Amino acid sequence: MKLLRIENKESGRYLKKYELVYENKAGNEKHYEIVSHHEITKPEDLGTMTSGISMVVIKDGCMLLLKEFRMGVNREIYNLCAGMIEKDETIEACIQRELYEETGLSVKRIIDILPPSFAAVSISDIKNRLVILEAEGDFSDHTSANEKIQAAFYTKKECEELLRTAEFSSRCQAMVYFFAKNAFDVLDK
Repeated sequence: MKLLRIENKESGRYLKKYELVYENKAGNEKHYEIVSHHEITKPEDLGTMTSGISMVVIKDGCMLLLKEFRMGVNREIYNLCAGMIEKDETIEACIQRELYEETGLSVKRIIDILPPSFAAVSISDIKNRLVILEAEGDFSDHTSANEKIQAAFYTKKECEELLRTAEFSSRCQAMVYFFAKNAFDVLDK
C-alpha cells in the first residue's frame, strides 16, 4: 500500500476529516476517510501526535468508572476518566486537571504512563496515552454544562456484574475485565 495524497475534506472545532488516496496492491486507487484532531499536510504527519489520555484509577481496591452520556451514541455508557491534552500542557498536568474536572479527585500517585496507542485505527490517527494511577479525595462535580458524568468506584464483584449488563467504551471494557480478573493486583504493593 502506498499513500499517494491526503485531502482535507472538512474541518470542525475538534475534528478534521481527510480523504487518503492509496495505491493498493493491485495498482488501483483506494479512497479512505479518516478523522484527526490534528492538521495533516503530509504522510509523515499521520499518527505522530498524541491527543489525550485515558486513566485507570484505583482507590482502596476499587476501580473508578464514569457513567457518562455520550452524544455520539445518544446514551449513557461506562468509560474511563479521560481527556484532551491542552496546548503546551505536560502529561502530568493533564492527568491532574482531567481527573479533577471529571471527578473532583486528586492524584495520590501515578503508577505508570504507557506510550501512546491508537484510539480507533479504522477511522482515525488519534493517539492517547493510558495512565494507571491511585487517587485520593472525595467526589465533586466540576463538569461543563455539556457533560453528564456520574463518577463512582466499583469493587471487582460489581465490575464483573457490569461486564454482563452494561455498555462500555471498548478500552474501558478491557480495563474493567482485567481489573475484575485481578490483573491490577500489582497496584496493592
